[in-house]
Amino acid sequence: MPDPADATVFFVGNATMIIRSHGFTVLTDPNFLHKGQRAHLGWGLSTRRRTEPAMEISELPPLDLVVLSHLHGDHWDRIARKGLDKDVPIVTTRHAAARLRRQGFGHAVGLEPWEYHHERHGDGTLTVTATPARHAPGPANALMPPVMGSVLDFAHAGEVDLRLHISGDTIMDECLSEIPRRFPDIDVGIVHLGGTRILGVTVTMDGAQGVEWLGLMQPESALPVHYDDYEAFASPLKDFQQHVRRSGLSHLVHYLMRGETYRLPVRQAGVRPHRPVIGPG
Repeated sequence: MPDPADATVFFVGNATMIIRSHGFTVLTDPNFLHKGQRAHLGWGLSTRRRTEPAMEISELPPLDLVVLSHLHGDHWDRIARKGLDKDVPIVTTRHAAARLRRQGFGHAVGLEPWEYHHERHGDGTLTVTATPARHAPGPANALMPPVMGSVLDFAHAGEVDLRLHISGDTIMDECLSEIPRRFPDIDVGIVHLGGTRILGVTVTMDGAQGVEWLGLMQPESALPVHYDDYEAFASPLKDFQQHVRRSGLSHLVHYLMRGETYRLPVRQAGVRPHRPVIGPG
């Protein structure tokens, strides 16, 4: 069995994390811009970074995989494009994979919702399944790059003992409802917040939607990310914290600061602790 002490999330900043488990090292949404630099969002739009990442791209450990939710400059920036190993596999949307291959990342894998990518280390496996997401309401969604959430299943000897779900940049939408039906036993839900506003339209979950997402996904525990790093974020972390407290979910949510590590709850012998259902706030 894998040692639970080896399963961790290190928070770099924004939606960038280093996830280690079962011998795998996974990087999510690589964003290494510095405070004051601008992330490009397309259509001539950009947003300025307010914070410093917890590490430089040159300090990254050897990577087995990158999971990229979509092509926006606060998730895939010019530093990542220049600094990452061109041979590292990148699991992302089909739209992003085509662009990345043109940039020289020949092992970019594009997935549609419910398609998956499989990696193996000895008797440990990692399966990344793309899940639906919607980056903007109504017709505005057509102006945004395609985005995906992801489920990361870590398994030992064929048995899943750690399941993470990363929301990706999404708003609450009916398309998300199939996720908990297909994956009813999420150990850790990682929720992208910020209430991002672009041209007056909210394109990521604010605090209220974040709690609604917890109620839908029913994770064993939750980590909020993507909430204060850019000027386009209109819903600060305290907004989410207030809704969490009002909903009686403070026991569920763990708050990581940049540079901190969270130890992931690997199931023992495939057993997932019973917990009460999360109700609406």
